[in-house]
Amino acid sequence: MNLTPIKAKGIFLDLDGTLVDSTGAYLEAARIAFQAVGEKPPELEVALEIPRRLEQGLPLSDLAGGNGKRMLGFYFDAYYSVTETKTRLLPNVSAALEALAYRTKLAVVTMRHVPKQVIQKELDYFGIAKYFAHVVTGLDTCKPKPSPEALVKCVEKLDLNMSDCIMAGDSVSDIRAGKAAGAKTIAFLSGLFRPQELAKEKPDLILPDVSALPEFI
Repeated sequence: MNLTPIKAKGIFLDLDGTLVDSTGAYLEAARIAFQAVGEKPPELEVALEIPRRLEQGLPLSDLAGGNGKRMLGFYFDAYYSVTETKTRLLPNVSAALEALAYRTKLAVVTMRHVPKQVIQKELDYFGIAKYFAHVVTGLDTCKPKPSPEALVKCVEKLDLNMSDCIMAGDSVSDIRAGKAAGAKTIAFLSGLFRPQELAKEKPDLILPDVSALPEFI
């Protein structure tokens, strides 16, 4: 892993676990979904296992008393209904984005299956929408991360070369998408994945969170 500064003209940032803390939304969505299939509210560890598995395309069949597949529809409906009130901006994100926006073009690449206007509204609520030139959501692509499709759309929109860009996020899918696209990759320890899981993907950098990013760009 490289610890020297990385030159970049564009940085594509994940949303959940990277810019915002979505723990509250994950927990509330799991509570609602488990209740809908007749199960008691899950512990935090179980609630966080749901988005971890979804991120990696892993089965949920053993969760919610074996009702994981049926629970999933309730989970997505609940999650998207509570993100507006249950997500929180991670510390020092605004300052980091302000510093980065002077040097690079920034975009948000999220797997949330919602219109980009919903994401832009959330970014605006947190006062950070002004820093982003483009937003790509799960509705804008045929294949979500780890497919490179969203990143390709970003470079086309921002008129950049992929080799001059960085994909930065908290998940293994973010790193795999960046590598598949031919971008540089940075992993953050601010989300759901453990350091050893991220290190296994061999990103160019592993940082504690977004606030540490400006000193490496």
